Amino acid sequence: MKYLLLVSTSFLLTACYLLPTQKPSPWLVIDTCNTKTLTGWQLADTQNNTIPFLENAQITEIRSFFDLTSGSASAVDSVSASNSIKGATDTVPTTMSSSVPALVSTSELGVNNGYLIKKPAPDGVVGNRKALSFKALPKPVPVGETYTFYTRIRVERFPNNHAFGISNLHPADIIKHGYNAFEPTLRITDKAESNGFKNNGSLMVKIDSEDKYRQYANVKNTDSNKDAKPLQEGEWYSIWYVVNNATTENGGQVYSVYVKGGEFSSQSLVYENANFRMKRELPLIYFLANCNTGPLKQPYGNGGLAYDDIYMSEGINLTVPY
Repeated sequence: MKYLLLVSTSFLLTACYLLPTQKPSPWLVIDTCNTKTLTGWQLADTQNNTIPFLENAQITEIRSFFDLTSGSASAVDSVSASNSIKGATDTVPTTMSSSVPALVSTSELGVNNGYLIKKPAPDGVVGNRKALSFKALPKPVPVGETYTFYTRIRVERFPNNHAFGISNLHPADIIKHGYNAFEPTLRITDKAESNGFKNNGSLMVKIDSEDKYRQYANVKNTDSNKDAKPLQEGEWYSIWYVVNNATTENGGQVYSVYVKGGEFSSQSLVYENANFRMKRELPLIYFLANCNTGPLKQPYGNGGLAYDDIYMSEGINLTVPY
């Protein structure tokens, strides 16, 4: 009897141990930036007017986390994408990681926990006008479907000019079309437009406008009913962008944006129904980031933008990826 009781207890303990402790995550990894080298990213500098000429001017690399309070700009275990990505094939990471706190040292996290830094060119080098970095999504977003994308970003410093979002073009056409390869687009810049209007570094979204100089709008703080403040240098922001890839006839080709970070102490809706850039009504297939230093005669800076924890999830999903 004691033997049977022992066997039964052992069986129950084993069964409990084998039960799943967590449901599978609804989030698909685009990149967690936790490898020592970039995987699956492709680069192109499509309007490279640098003098003296730098064939691969942009900096897109993985850096390990270090104590950001130190103000150090040095990279740990970093590798330049321009030296490692040529000929790379698109691959999908097999593991996910939780979001990383903003201020934490490398010793606490380990050398394999990092983020991606993207700059148009080294400091002081100007004339690189379209520095593209793009990676295939783990799953296409069909026409008619809604997906939520999650990205953490951190402004290295201003002045800068960055845009990121999702494309429905393949690599050759992304390289050909540059900024027009975007559909849902988020922009960060403090550059002056050609008509003299000065952006202030707030997070921006794409809007339909007949004014060629005002194709973006600042996101809003609904509590104050004003434009959101400029992004703070060195501050991590979590961004959820809910992308409706239905046809325009069916109310799609629009996206809404939620933010946590800076002035937004909790997740906040900051813009509804921003517009796709081109409205091609095709499956969305690539994550795309673009930046530039400005023209040689009127350069506006090489400040970088850091990316981490890039995910996608079917439907409207405003949770934190795990």
